[in-house]
Amino acid sequence: MLGRQLPAAATYVAALSAALLLLVITVVAALWQTEQTTQLNADVRQSLAQRSSLRLLMRGVQDAETGQRGYLLTGNENYLDPYFAGRSDIEREIANIETYAGQNPERVAEARRMRELVSSKLEELQTTIDLRREGRGNLAMARVRDGRGKLVMDEFRALIAAAEAREQAGVIEAMAAVDRGATRLRFVIIIAGLLLLGVAALLVVTVRNAMSELRVSRDEARSAHERVLQEMGAREQAEEKVRQMQKMEAIGQLTGGVAHDFNNMLAVIISSLQLAQRRLARGDTDIARFADAAMDGARRAATLTNRLLAFARRQPLQPQVLDVNRVIAGMSDLLRRTLGESISLEIVLGGGAWRSHADQSELENAILNACVNARDAMPEGGKLTIETSNVFLDEAYAAANAEVTPGQHVMIAITDTGGGMSPEVRARVFEPFYTTKEVGKGTGLGLAHVHGFLKQSGGHVAIYSEVGVGTTVKFYLPRTQMEESEDQVVRTESKDLPMGDAATIVLVVEDEERVRNLSVASLRELGYTVVHASSGEEALLKLEAKPAVTLLFTDIVMPGMSGRKLSDEAKARYPELKVLYTTGYTQNAIVHNGVVDAHARLLLKPYSIDDLARKVRAVLDE
Repeated sequence: MLGRQLPAAATYVAALSAALLLLVITVVAALWQTEQTTQLNADVRQSLAQRSSLRLLMRGVQDAETGQRGYLLTGNENYLDPYFAGRSDIEREIANIETYAGQNPERVAEARRMRELVSSKLEELQTTIDLRREGRGNLAMARVRDGRGKLVMDEFRALIAAAEAREQAGVIEAMAAVDRGATRLRFVIIIAGLLLLGVAALLVVTVRNAMSELRVSRDEARSAHERVLQEMGAREQAEEKVRQMQKMEAIGQLTGGVAHDFNNMLAVIISSLQLAQRRLARGDTDIARFADAAMDGARRAATLTNRLLAFARRQPLQPQVLDVNRVIAGMSDLLRRTLGESISLEIVLGGGAWRSHADQSELENAILNACVNARDAMPEGGKLTIETSNVFLDEAYAAANAEVTPGQHVMIAITDTGGGMSPEVRARVFEPFYTTKEVGKGTGLGLAHVHGFLKQSGGHVAIYSEVGVGTTVKFYLPRTQMEESEDQVVRTESKDLPMGDAATIVLVVEDEERVRNLSVASLRELGYTVVHASSGEEALLKLEAKPAVTLLFTDIVMPGMSGRKLSDEAKARYPELKVLYTTGYTQNAIVHNGVVDAHARLLLKPYSIDDLARKVRAVLDE
């Protein structure tokens, strides 16, 4: 400085001290200006809020007057809705205006006068309404025409307008003050910035000498960083290979299990049908056991598909509001028959159990699955307890368990006194095709099905087990605030197969010929008159030719016009037409995120003639 080179330490101290002083000055100025701006902004916000209250107050009075006029003219009580809404708005906004007035005498007097005028106006409106209700409409209209109400409204409007003008002027003045303060702050910042530039120039010389040392350090750090990146890349590649191997192993286990079970079922079906064909060719009609075996294999295959869809959370669900206590009570006889005499069943239903929103049949299957597993864990007999209660899963529990939403849940706990599970087994119980049972005793899909169904329903399943003590399986279903419909509460299902009649015409629409022919034959077997079509376009022509069709039974996924489009078009032409959908595809026009549209009626493929009969009857009876 002035021809002399100062030591680096002295340069840093002097420069930083000057910079700190400038920053302190700038910050103090900014804080002062911020405080002023904040106060002005608060005043502006209050002024805007008061203007809003003034306008809402005026609108409330106008709404009340509109409702009164409509009622006086028509005598219809519905016209009083704006009147009552306006009264509610008036009381709220008058209270706000009185709050804004604070201790200001002028504004207090203004608010008091507004309340007097509004009270006078509301008293007039109520008086005329009461006269109209008493049948003295002429007197009520005379009261309206006498002009006193208009004088009150004129003074009220003038008072509102004056208050709004005052607040508008206040806002303009506050905004001007903000602009002036911003100009002052800008000047301070510019001066401080110029001084800081000088300090920066002082530091340039000193920093330049240090840069050479920093470059050397940077080069060394860069080399080290590149080595670390190379090591991280190699490790990520190795981890990706391990993940891929684990993925392939899981897929291999799943496909192996599916192939094994499906091949067994197909073997039963094919062998049974071939034996039945050979017997029929010889003229022997004793083929019932072969048909039963083929049907059993087909049902098992359909169940396997359904459980795989549940595990993948892709099964179409038809949720409804459920009282879990009623569901379990309705299953008690079935559970006792399933468990056998060696198992003591105790059901403890919690009082006031919350309602949940889930698919009832899938929930019943999940409970039955867990109970059958518990029975198998007690081959020598034991005790099975089913308990319900209301629980709250907190944030800590949700953080410790993946995909758990904290909040209120309904819990169903199924506890057995069996041999329990080791930690290794418990860690794998939800894996598909994993089972500790003997060959032929289980598929390993039961708990995987339960897990998938509960997750798809927004719930959670947890297992607590101790070797030699027993196991508890807990289902958690989210609480719903919706109410049960009456038809759910009183619903009963007939054991007899519901038959149709020839007067009921069903239009079957299916692009797959063999499926269509079997559906037509099944419905005719049930007694219905059946018309069929292979496409949506042909179905519309059939409807035109035979408009007396009662039910449209259509596949959803078809080339050209889909079943959903066909249904929309047919319902537009024939509003009384009822529709039943069928599909073997789980993600389509009426199934979204695994949940069937509330208004849609769906029969999943494959279905039996019993399923078809009950579903058709249910849709026709709605």
